[in-house]
Amino acid sequence: MEPDQIWQEYRSALKGFLHSKVSNCADVEDLLQEILLKTFEKRDDLKDQQALKPWLFQVASNAITDHYRKKATRSDVSAAESWHTQETGSIEEELSNCIRPFVASLPPESADLLTKIDLEGVSQKELALKMGISYSTLKSRLRKGRSQMRKLYEDCCKMTYDQQGRIVDYHEISKTCKKC
Repeated sequence: MEPDQIWQEYRSALKGFLHSKVSNCADVEDLLQEILLKTFEKRDDLKDQQALKPWLFQVASNAITDHYRKKATRSDVSAAESWHTQETGSIEEELSNCIRPFVASLPPESADLLTKIDLEGVSQKELALKMGISYSTLKSRLRKGRSQMRKLYEDCCKMTYDQQGRIVDYHEISKTCKKC
């Protein structure tokens, strides 16, 4: 079987397999290219054409292992040596500039609670004692305040989340929001 035929038949399955093991889309595309090259270079080593699919997935598995080994080796490089590969700021950092205006627009009790816990880092248990309420009551109020805060954000911005619930992208829904 020719490499083009192999690639047409198995590319999407390999890509799905890679996505299940590697979260970065650019890395998946790079790995696909590596697998294509290895397939082209080593296809004559495969004696049994019936074993093509398992062979391809073994090549993919080895490529993933190599990818993570290279990544681990690169993480040993000091930050000073890898300054050019570092991102300028995360989405959370960009949105953190908007927190105070959103908090200020919450009801005073929620705003005070979020300010003390999320912005000033006061312990929830300490604050519950200081306020003379149970810890579970404080947690309930905090959850309500955070929910109100999230609603305010979502009224102004469309958020996209990853599988772990972290924000990966956002864009303004309305120019009238003016919180940030």
